[in-house]
Amino acid sequence: MSSALVSGSRTPLLPDIYNPHKHRTTPTSKSSPEWMKENPVHPAAEKTQIPTEFTEPLRQSVCVALLREGFPRSFAQMFSLLQRWDAADPHELHTLQQRLTSAETAERHGQYGEAYDNHMFLARFFTEPEDKWLKHHFIQLALHSARKFKMDSGKREAEANLHMGQVYLEKAEDRGSEGEAAYRLGLAYQSTGDQKTAKQFFSVCMEISTILENADSLGRAYEAIAKSLESEGKLTEATEYLEKFAEISLSSKQDRNLEKACMCLGNILSLRKRYDGAHEHFGRAYEIACNLASVVRLQKARVCAGSARALSMMQTYHRLIETPGRQNIKRIISWKKRRHDSLSAPL
Repeated sequence: MSSALVSGSRTPLLPDIYNPHKHRTTPTSKSSPEWMKENPVHPAAEKTQIPTEFTEPLRQSVCVALLREGFPRSFAQMFSLLQRWDAADPHELHTLQQRLTSAETAERHGQYGEAYDNHMFLARFFTEPEDKWLKHHFIQLALHSARKFKMDSGKREAEANLHMGQVYLEKAEDRGSEGEAAYRLGLAYQSTGDQKTAKQFFSVCMEISTILENADSLGRAYEAIAKSLESEGKLTEATEYLEKFAEISLSSKQDRNLEKACMCLGNILSLRKRYDGAHEHFGRAYEIACNLASVVRLQKARVCAGSARALSMMQTYHRLIETPGRQNIKRIISWKKRRHDSLSAPL
C-alpha cells in the first residue's frame, strides 16, 4: 500500500477548527478555483440550485420556529396534526402557524373570544373533502374556547355547538353518532333560548339512547330536558326528569352523574320552596362527593345543604310565629333552648 493512499485515508471528515487555514482551499473543495474550472455550472442551472441551508423540509422549519418563538402548545398541536397530514402546502402551513400562535397568545391573556375566532377561522379555512377531519378538530377547539368566554351570553358556545352537531351528522355512520348530533343541536338551540326546538332534539337523543341502552347519554338527555323545562317555568315536570336522571345514574352506578342529579334536584326543590326535600338531596350529594374525594363538589354541596337546612327551619319558625296558640309558643321556646334539634320535632 502506498504512503499516499495511507495518508489520504486519514484525512479528517470535518476541518480542523484549530487551524482554519489548513483546509480552506483544498483541491476537492467546491469553493476552490480549481474545482470550479473542472466543473463549470451553466448559468440556467445555477439559478435553479438551492443553497443547502434552505433544503430543510418546510414542515420541520415551521415546527422549529414555533418552539423558538415560545409557543409550546402551538408546536404540540402542529406536530400532532402533521403526523397525519401529509398533503400540507406552504400556504396552509403558514396559515396554520399564524392562527395557532394568535390563539395561544389570546388564551395567555384570557381573551378566549379572540382564541375562538382564530379556531373558527381555521375550521372554515379547510373546506376540501379530504380535510374534513381538520375542520372537525378546530371546531372542537373553538367549542373549548367558547365555554371559557362568558361575555357574549353564550352566543359563541351556541354557534360552536351547532357546528359540532353538524359534525356528528356528517359522521353519522351509526345511531350513536346520530344521538350525539341531536344532543349537540339541542344544546345550541337551548343556548339561544329556543327551548321548544331544543326539547325536540333532546327527545330524539333520549329515544336513540334508550334503544342503544346508553345510560350516560340518556342521563344527559334527561338533564338537558329538565333544564329547558325549568327555563319555561315548568318546575314540576323538570323535577320528574331530574328524578329519572338520578334513577338511571344510580342503576348504572355513575356516581358523578348521580351527584349532579342530586344537586339539580336540590336546586329546583329550593326554587319550589320545598326546603326539606332540597336539604335531603343536597345531603345525598355531599355524601357522594365525599366518596368521590372531590373537594370542589364537596364544598358546594355542603354550602347548599346548610342553606336549605336554614331555610327549612326558618320556614317552620315563621309558620309557628304566624299561627297563634300556646302550643306553638312552647315549641319555639323549647327549640331555642336546644337549638340543635329540629324545630318541627314534637315537644
